[in-house]
Amino acid sequence: MSEGATAHSRGGWIGRHKAATILLLLVVLLLGTVAAWATYLNSQISHVPRIDVGIKPPSEDNGGESSPSSAGRGLNILLAGTDTRNPGELQKLVQSGWQPGSMRSDTIMVLHLTADRKKAYLISIPRDTWTSVPGYGHQKINAAFSFGGPKLYVQTIQDFTGLHIDHLAVIDWTGFKNLSSAVGGVDVNVPQTVTDPTNRVTWPKGIVHLEGQRALDYVRMRHGLPNGDFDRIARQQNFLRAMMGKILSSGTMTNPIRLTKTVHTMTAQLTVDSGFTNGRMRDLAFSLRHLRTRDVTFVTLPLKAYGRIDGQSVVLVDQKKSEGLFGAAAADELSTYLAKNDGSVLPAPGQVR
Repeated sequence: MSEGATAHSRGGWIGRHKAATILLLLVVLLLGTVAAWATYLNSQISHVPRIDVGIKPPSEDNGGESSPSSAGRGLNILLAGTDTRNPGELQKLVQSGWQPGSMRSDTIMVLHLTADRKKAYLISIPRDTWTSVPGYGHQKINAAFSFGGPKLYVQTIQDFTGLHIDHLAVIDWTGFKNLSSAVGGVDVNVPQTVTDPTNRVTWPKGIVHLEGQRALDYVRMRHGLPNGDFDRIARQQNFLRAMMGKILSSGTMTNPIRLTKTVHTMTAQLTVDSGFTNGRMRDLAFSLRHLRTRDVTFVTLPLKAYGRIDGQSVVLVDQKKSEGLFGAAAADELSTYLAKNDGSVLPAPGQVR
């Protein structure tokens, strides 16, 4: 542990998230609920920009199935939240030759779908995690995207986690407000009144309706919460859970106008790897058709300490526990692992500040 590092009392840490966090998992899960809308869905995903990030089929890496979206094995999708406001911009930057510093990613998440597609686990990696970035030595893990773009980003995360990454999905948080409005907003239970002194917003105790800018304010609040970033992270996940419930409810799924608007809003903010073809998206959509909110678990990455290295504030992960977590994902045994290590699973809705 470096000098100045401070041990953390919690079993895990998620990291700082922008509102893009709320969109990332929904993009994948919603596909499974609209499989019957084959023509419309196909037209929407056909317009999603695609980029070559050097992802190899698992058959080339470890003898797995050649179709990443096929059932029969676990699937890992790397999710990135960026600061671009135009999905097509990322595609142009990659095709023209990446220039260091062109774009940043502050949201790093790995979505693990079980082999039977009955469970989903969202593992978040702190953006300040100190690790090796190929060609650049030790850096904060999010520096990989800035230095080398999506390709180096994928390589770095694969090295760090030991997982085979099957697909990449990149999305910007600017579509968040539109998405919350598209589904008609969601309700969350605030256990006690809190005030955000920065944005001068008060959240009263009880059921609060979140839509548009108000939803964005809720998930981005940090000041005024007793545990700062940790409470903000819990809020983001709590909102995501509520949003998923709303989208998967009959109120959205049986409303053609609302459903169409929701799908359009999501896909308009998305960029994926070139291997995530229309066919593979449709296959994945069909395999996820029975997945519901209760089947999704939000997981934190085990933390050892905060520290300062080379003048930078960094996150030092618990290597042994992290290897256990990612090893369980690789073996498709996260359910068993979390039954014994459940300290960092998102609390019940009424317990999130």
